[in-house]
Order: sequence, then C-alpha cells, then structure tokens
Amino acid sequence: MAQLDSSSVALTGTKTFQNYIGGEWVDSASGETFESTSPATGESIGIFPKSTAEDVDRAVAAAKAAVEEWRLVPAPQRGEILYRFANLLTEEKDDLTDLMSHEMGKVKAEAGGDVQEAIDMSLYMAGEGRRMFGQTTPSELRDKFNMSVRQPIGVVGAITPWNFPIAIPSWKIAPALVCGNTVVFKPATDTPALGERFVELFADAGLPAGVLNIVHGGGGAVGDRLVKHPDVRVITLTGSRETGVEVMRNAADGLKHVHLELGGKNAIIVLDDADLELAVEGIVWSAFGTSGQRCTAASRVIVQDGVYEQLQSKLVAVAEKMRLGPGWEDDTDVGPVINKRALEKIHSYTEIGKGEGAKLLTGGEVATDDGLDKGFFYRPTIFGDVDPQMRVAQEEIFGPTTALIRVKDVDEAIRVSNGINYGLSSSIFTRDVNKAFRAMRDLEAGITYINAGTIGAEVHLPFGGTKDTGNGHREAGQAALDVFTEWKSIYVDYSGKLQKAQIDTAS
Repeated sequence: MAQLDSSSVALTGTKTFQNYIGGEWVDSASGETFESTSPATGESIGIFPKSTAEDVDRAVAAAKAAVEEWRLVPAPQRGEILYRFANLLTEEKDDLTDLMSHEMGKVKAEAGGDVQEAIDMSLYMAGEGRRMFGQTTPSELRDKFNMSVRQPIGVVGAITPWNFPIAIPSWKIAPALVCGNTVVFKPATDTPALGERFVELFADAGLPAGVLNIVHGGGGAVGDRLVKHPDVRVITLTGSRETGVEVMRNAADGLKHVHLELGGKNAIIVLDDADLELAVEGIVWSAFGTSGQRCTAASRVIVQDGVYEQLQSKLVAVAEKMRLGPGWEDDTDVGPVINKRALEKIHSYTEIGKGEGAKLLTGGEVATDDGLDKGFFYRPTIFGDVDPQMRVAQEEIFGPTTALIRVKDVDEAIRVSNGINYGLSSSIFTRDVNKAFRAMRDLEAGITYINAGTIGAEVHLPFGGTKDTGNGHREAGQAALDVFTEWKSIYVDYSGKLQKAQIDTAS
C-alpha cells in the first residue's frame, strides 16, 4: 500500500490506497475504486477501494478473532497504546492539518483544532485505562462482598462523517479500544485519506492486528452490512436523523447497542444587556466556522428587541468582510463546503427562506469569482425578520447560513430556542446571572454555553443532545464508557453457607 504523505498531497500524483483488515493492507474484493478530491480545487487526493459486503465480512471476522486476546490485555496497557497514538498525532499534527485543509476544506486553524481534539481525546481515554471505575457496595448479608465492573462488549462498527474526520473517529474509537473492544471503521467517502492516516498511526503505535480495521466505501454497501452483521455488537454513528432512524431499524433484529449522534438546529440568544462585540464574535465563529458544517453550528440567532437592529448591522458588516478561499491559505476565513450536493442543498434553503418571506441581508449565492469556481464555495448568509416556524429556522441546513429572530424578552427567547425538534447545543449572551441560570436550567439541549458560541466542547465532559439529536447516549468524558461497556455485578459470599438474599434478610 502507498504510505500517505499528507505533507505533499497537493504536489504528487494520485496514489492508490487499500483497506486495512487483520493487520494487512488489502484491495477490495470488488476491485472497484473511487476517488477523493479537494472541495476547494478539485485536485485528486487519492484512489480508494469501493468495498462490498464481502470486505465488511472479512473485517468483522478479523475483529471477532482479535477480541478474545485484546479483551485480556490489561486496560492500563491498552491505555499505553493510546498514549503512543496521541504522541504520533502530535508529531504528525502539521501534516494532518495540511491534509485536512486539502481533503475536507477546513481552514488551517480549524483543521489543527480537529487534530488537537483527537490528541486530547486519546490522552483522556488512555487515562481511563487506569480508572474505568466500577463500584463496591455493602451487602445486606454477613460475610458477603459486592462489586460491579465494566466489561467490553465485542466488535464495534464505527461510522463517521466527513466534517470532523480526525476528531470524531477518536471520540468513538479511543474509548472503544481502551474498554477492550475491537473495531471496524468506515470513514466518510469524502475524507478517506484522513481515515486511512488515522488507522496507519494506530498501527504504528503498536495496536495488534485485527483490533482496528478500516473498510472504505459507501453507506449502502459498507455501512448497511456493518449495521446488519450478526457479529457486530455495537454501532456508533454520527450522521443525519434520517440515517440514524434507518440504522436503528436495521440493528433492531440483532438487539445491537446503538449510539447515535445526529443533527442540530442550535441557537444563540442575545439579550439587551449582552456584550454585543463579544456576541458578534461568538455568532460569526459559531455560524460560519467550518463553513457552517457542524452539528453544533449556530443557524439561529435569537435577539431581544432592544439590540436587534444594532446586532444585525454589526453581524452583516463582519460577514461581508470574510474572505473565501482554499483552507490552506493563511488569509482564508471561510473554506469550501464539502461537495456539489451540499452546495446545492445550501442554496436551495436560500431560495426557501426568500420564498417564506425572510429578508436576505447578505450572501445567499455561490461564489465563483477569484478562481473559486473550481471549488464549492458559498458566501456567508444571514436572514433577518425570520419567523421561528419558517423552514430556515426549523431545519438543519449544514452550511454558512444563519437566521435572525426577534423576541421581546428572555421567556420568549427560551421558548423559541426550545421550539425545534433538535436539542444539541445552546447559548446565551447576558450579564444578568439570574437569566444565565434560568437558561442553564430551561434550555432543552445537551450543551449550554454562557457568553460563548455554540461550538467548543471539551473532551472531558459528555457530548450529545436531546430530542431528535440522538438516542440518549453521549460521547466524550466518562459517559462514553457506557456506550462501549456492559456492567457486570459480582457477589462474593465467604460465609461458607448458602445465603438467600431478600429471604434471609426478611424480618
């Protein structure tokens, strides 16, 4: 297999890559391939195997064979491999950042942050190898000891999106591995090179053969088989609500553990007493960072009457100064969206917003000047005078578009913020501590920020949302261990006689 040289991806000819199954780099059984290209310029990143169900079966068999030995490796030793992996990520951070700016399109600062999040997650989960706490409790009977422990589940199918192509795999794979599971990893077809490099570094860190396998290809052939395979016990997916519902249906017959991280329609509330300069900075970062392609992006801004006009003016002025361009150029503020399909979807919502009567304040067009016609660029878009029930205020757009909604007071602001099907991230800008605490209590979301935007989660706290954002599980922090372990309760009776709980204790 061609080793991926991320530092020279823009300068070399197209290379061909393979799946990684059972510790070996192998071609797809079909012999078919697909190409990864840059969303900024169309340049070729590499050729990857277009895998089939047969490839998934081989990978699952390898993972199943490896799990019996891997689960017996002491958890601290499993953690040591994660420490080595984190060190390799650190050494490769600049090259991975460059590769991400080319293959996914992020600006360099954000791409570096994506890699750093994987470093942080790997270090955190490596530490769990020496914790992974259970509980001990008193017994209701004499001469008896009670405890609970976590145990691995088996083979994990990890299906990840393109928008955080290093960070999100780390959220799923690092805790799965430290808990003693093995993994079959399907990265997004828009960012296979980054998935490939992720697995290469794990192999370099000393992960045994079969413990982590990568199978490239689409959701239809690879993802569906992974979800339905009887030997895959856990499915962890980050994707759309529609995909999540389909995964739950397909996994139901096998009673699989399913973890879903789905969409968001996140809001920033700005009250009359807010620091407006800080609020504008938070809105711009949250709405247009990663070109709006985050599940935590701020696609709604709920503004109290007293500052609405002023905030609208400031926000439009900043948005219109943002420079579009390839992510690897230092002066780029907004990179491309991921592909043509995404570009068309984003623009369709501009037309929907105008048709609904929202006022287009800025943007709303595909950018084709200054050489941008080679990529998929969309100008930062702001709608004003948006009704909370308009589609642009209810549906996830996943692009650099945000909607301004005017409200009278904090009560209405919270109602509007909660008036959607999703519940991932939320934010409020205010100097009033009482209103801040009300927001912390009453906003229906898995994450709430005070005087900050809707993005910026840290790896040691649970990440996830309520309502249609997921199915109740969380990533990151110790909560992630609940996805990848099962509890076992253990009772040790050293009385020398048969004691009958509840019966022997009955009065």
